[in-house]
Amino acid sequence: MQTNPRLNIRQVTWANPVGADLRAAQQAELDARFGSTDHEPGPPPSEADTAVFVVAYEKCSGQPLGCGGLRMLDAETAEIKRLYVVPYARGSKVASSILAALEGYAHSYGFRLITAEAGSVQTDGRSFYESQGFEPVPNFGPYIGVKHSLCFAKPIDSHSAAHTAMT
Repeated sequence: MQTNPRLNIRQVTWANPVGADLRAAQQAELDARFGSTDHEPGPPPSEADTAVFVVAYEKCSGQPLGCGGLRMLDAETAEIKRLYVVPYARGSKVASSILAALEGYAHSYGFRLITAEAGSVQTDGRSFYESQGFEPVPNFGPYIGVKHSLCFAKPIDSHSAAHTAMT
């Protein structure tokens, strides 16, 4: 689903080298924010549990600007994982375009709920999810009892996916 005329959002494999580089950059930024490499409860996402992974490229330059994926939690629920935008492209709707693409994939794959988690030092992430229609929910799965985690959820259907694509 293309929602931003200046982006080309492509589904890629988890092993895609550009996606791997973007995920590594995200983890390095989170390591610096948290002051530790031990900030992700539970197992990290992998190719085995990731239903879809996308990379957003700037059309005019071909530069990768961000990425994101959907981790399968169960037959009807997916979790947003590794949603990341390079620092110089933040504030330009790249994240909302990636999220819209992921919501479109979630709907087409039959997921009815998408969830997300943001840590205490990710105030920008928490604000982003809330601005995109996610509601705070009790911590789930590996985030239960984790004080620095705040979890969100959003029901997904054709109307919500289309609405995100327009914002």
